[in-house]
Amino acid sequence: MSGLLPEGRNLAVSGTGTDVELEAVDPADTVSGNPVQGIADLGGIGGAELGIWELRSGTVTDTEVDELFIVLSGSASIELLDVPGEPDAAGRVVEVAAGDVMRLVAGTRTRWTVDDHIRKVYVAEAEGD
Repeated sequence: MSGLLPEGRNLAVSGTGTDVELEAVDPADTVSGNPVQGIADLGGIGGAELGIWELRSGTVTDTEVDELFIVLSGSASIELLDVPGEPDAAGRVVEVAAGDVMRLVAGTRTRWTVDDHIRKVYVAEAEGD
C-alpha cells in the first residue's frame, strides 16, 4: 500500500477536497436509486488500511470489516441488519453526519441510505486479515 500518505512521509491531504473517482455500486448491493461510490487510498498504518470513501444518492447494503470512521461531509442513515453476537441490535438505525465518529464491527450487515452524499475517512482492518 502506498496511497496518498505513504509510510515514512510527513504529508497532509484535504479530506473534503481530495478527488474520489466514483463508480456505480454493484446492482447486487443496490436497494434503491442509482448510487455511486469511490475510495481514495491513503495508505496504511500498523497493518490497517486508511482511505476516504464517498457514497452518493441511494440506498445500498454492505457487510462491514472492523472499521472506525469519521464523517467529513454529508450524512447517512445506517441500519444495522445483522450484528454478530448482538441479535438485539438488528434493526437499530444510526444517523451520522459531519464530525461524527463511528465504529463498525466485522461481519455486521448494514443498509446505508444517503440522500445527497456521505464522505468519510476510515481506518479498517486490511483485507485478508
